[in-house]
Amino acid sequence: MTETPIDTTVNGRRVRESVPNRLTLAEFLRERQGLRGTKVSCESQVCGACTVLCGDRPVSSCTVLAADADGTEITTVEGLADGDTLDPVQEAFVDCTAMQCGYCTPGFVMAAKALLDRNPDPSREEILHELEGNLCRCTGYLPIVEAVEQAARRRAGTHTPGPRHPAGAGHRKANGEPFRHVGKPVERVDARAKVTGDARYSIDVTLPDTLVAVVVRSDRAHASLRSVDTKAALEAPGCVTVVTGGDLGGLFPRFGHMVPDHPVLAIDKVRYYGEPVALVIGTDRHRAGDAARLVEVEYDDLPAALDADAALRPGAPVIHEDTYTGDSVSQVKVTRSPEEPNVANTLGLEWGDVDAAFATAHRVVETRTYHPPLYAYAMEPYNTSARFTDGYLDVVSTAQHPFMVIKDLARVFDLPHSKVRITVPYIGGGYGSKSYTKVEPLTAVGAHFAGRAVKLDLSVEESIYTTRADSAATVVRSAFDADGRLLARDVDIVMDTGAYIDNSSTVLSKAVHRCFGPYSIPNLRVRGRLVYTNTVPASSYRALGAFQVNLAGETNMDQAADELGVGRDQIRARNLVPRGGTFLRGKRPMDADLGDDWAKVVELVRIEPREGVLQGQGYGCGANEGGAYPTSTAQVKISPDGSALVLSGSTEMGQGSRSVLTQIAAEELGLDMDRVRVFQSDSAGTSFERTTGGSRTTTMTGLAVQRACADAVRQLRSMAAANWDCDIEDVRCEDGRLVHEDGRAEGYGPVVKKWYGGGGGEITGHGVVRREGELAKQPSFWEIGMVGVTVDIDPDTGETRVDQLVTVADVGFAINPVGVEGQDLGAAMQGIGGALSEELVYDGEQLRNPNLIEYRVPHIDAIPRRFDSVIFERRDGTGPYGAKGVGEGARIPVGGAVAAAVQQATGVWPDTLPLTPERVWRLIREGRARREERERDGQGQGGEGA
Repeated sequence: MTETPIDTTVNGRRVRESVPNRLTLAEFLRERQGLRGTKVSCESQVCGACTVLCGDRPVSSCTVLAADADGTEITTVEGLADGDTLDPVQEAFVDCTAMQCGYCTPGFVMAAKALLDRNPDPSREEILHELEGNLCRCTGYLPIVEAVEQAARRRAGTHTPGPRHPAGAGHRKANGEPFRHVGKPVERVDARAKVTGDARYSIDVTLPDTLVAVVVRSDRAHASLRSVDTKAALEAPGCVTVVTGGDLGGLFPRFGHMVPDHPVLAIDKVRYYGEPVALVIGTDRHRAGDAARLVEVEYDDLPAALDADAALRPGAPVIHEDTYTGDSVSQVKVTRSPEEPNVANTLGLEWGDVDAAFATAHRVVETRTYHPPLYAYAMEPYNTSARFTDGYLDVVSTAQHPFMVIKDLARVFDLPHSKVRITVPYIGGGYGSKSYTKVEPLTAVGAHFAGRAVKLDLSVEESIYTTRADSAATVVRSAFDADGRLLARDVDIVMDTGAYIDNSSTVLSKAVHRCFGPYSIPNLRVRGRLVYTNTVPASSYRALGAFQVNLAGETNMDQAADELGVGRDQIRARNLVPRGGTFLRGKRPMDADLGDDWAKVVELVRIEPREGVLQGQGYGCGANEGGAYPTSTAQVKISPDGSALVLSGSTEMGQGSRSVLTQIAAEELGLDMDRVRVFQSDSAGTSFERTTGGSRTTTMTGLAVQRACADAVRQLRSMAAANWDCDIEDVRCEDGRLVHEDGRAEGYGPVVKKWYGGGGGEITGHGVVRREGELAKQPSFWEIGMVGVTVDIDPDTGETRVDQLVTVADVGFAINPVGVEGQDLGAAMQGIGGALSEELVYDGEQLRNPNLIEYRVPHIDAIPRRFDSVIFERRDGTGPYGAKGVGEGARIPVGGAVAAAVQQATGVWPDTLPLTPERVWRLIREGRARREERERDGQGQGGEGA
């Protein structure tokens, strides 16, 4: 491999060495210099995560060759701080909580520094323009813009510190005292690590003596495998081994937590374009890639079913001949029928007499919509490292649910669960897309056959070919009385799961239970079908199942309102489930005041007239069964110095769980937050956590931590009582000390050391949450999504912008109000992406846009000009202090709300998302044509009557 000598400066340190000619600057910095703060995501100069400074110029280091950096002064995010003193840009990002997962943060910090070096006092418009080349998927961008504005003031010496975030509702404890830590905005405990580049993600971890894997993928959508020839690849320089599906005979060759239908590597046939066929393992990424291009695959093509309609037709090619076996951790029953071999599952929900209600209805309204497949785009692509050591499998992964992944890996290798360890560092975004098992078996199989540690880092394109969100075709028929009250709803849903089920049966179940909105419906019938197709496998994405079908349900409400002459806001108000009312039969009664929540949305959303644009206003409501299944555990250790260590199997993917759990533990133990550490996501060192998703960590994991703290305090009181030779009732815990009723007091550390003797020892409190007591009736809480939007549309191009966004977070108790606000805005911004630009498009058998150039996620200039976040805290949740979860509700109704606003502006109802400029332009033309036709008809009728 040809190399070029370079002489450069990196963060003030001179570096002279020879580099391979095809090594990128990002690889040079990350792998050669150990500067892992520079992140890699898109590899196409779109996302900005890899931004560094060459001189004073920001560059995308993933598209610049290291050899071209010769003679250049390079600055990375690690080079900004002066010891413990942060750069003003970093300080502002911390203060404004301008990060969640943090994967994009180093790139934004570097881009912002370059901007402010060049323009010390930029306007907001200039900030939006200059940072358009950096993507963030979590925050909704607004905190980032505010951080850059604050950084400018800090550099100018004009910044006045003050509260930027809501101060909290001022809740008090049962004894009337104020809370010390919860219910208040706090600095994220991971903020400094993320703005300095110190935060480590799975992609940053390299196990000792690691080889690198590259995947060979199918270039057919449906074909029998005739042969996979690896001979030339094995002879390539640096190639260690090649694994194919034919090599997996001694292992359980498939995975899938619901149905084990997904082969680790294709066996006998491929079922979608992009399916892994072989795994090439080499000494580095470039050599493995060279060898991978030498693998020759011969196919016998089979007919393909590329969408649900094709897969459901009589005589359609059968995608899965096997029904598969294997135990499941899912709560959703999966059934298949020989009459419809491509239907992966069918679910239904019904009560009342639907047909009778339709027969007596004043008005029946039918709506048909299609929601396309989406890519969640978590900025850290899928990646895993794996190794076998002394019969143990050790894995470092991006998994949201590590304990669920253990089950799949243990089955593949026939290992006890105790011999599989999964460690999950910070996750660079998840949003459900990293739920359950993805590339962990593939990497572990590579390690198994190579006999060494193996690292597999997918590109964004490969990640898109790994999983997506289900598409949905939905038909809603609703019966109304003359006042606009719902009498019945009849819903039919067809979801496309792609080649494998993954978690899509749960997605379908959620769609069936969420498709009719948070409304009182006396008669209901829902039928949902999940269909196999020869496309990328589908799985979870934020508010799974809900956002795909909410478009139909909410459009149907708006159309009914128009036909009945009722306000679109009023028809919702008349049908919302009252507090304590039945939403789903046999489930937890509604725990929110939906009427009050809704009134606030209606009060705040307003069009601000502007010339030269078409304008519209839309509303949306949705409901989500929150909390997933209530199984959580936690441990709290009190050390001999009195500090606390919280052990939790939950994962930190940007939602702020590490901060919230720290707040809860500090509050319960009476300690300062800097005396509490939360350690997460190491199956060998933390307690069991079923999942991290469904907005459950604050509530379910938080409850487990709260209970573990209570158990630790009980043990401390018992120790103090033994030390003082008194009854435990004589000892209370107060502000991190044990206090006797006679006034004696000692800190936790001295009590523990005295009880053990010899100066050592610790105690461990245990907390368990299971489905019992208040959590016996599910869901654990209702997560509500209510939004209002206004849009501005360019009448000549159809370009649509959300001008105002109003969200309501009904959270019971906001443990960290700034975190709640950030979760709501981030979820809504993903909804805006799905409403206006995001869509995976197939061109024949392959995706047309498996990249971030053509798959258009929102950029920073897409933020609404006006954003109103309303947080309701009524302490009516099942979580700690009455908390309920947040993070998915605002994602649910945005698409329907934007569609309604576009209809109001154009006069034509859209039935498909996203509302791209071309689609909206066509709606504008259709609306004009309809108006002109009505005018002609009116003139003609007037002429006849003259």
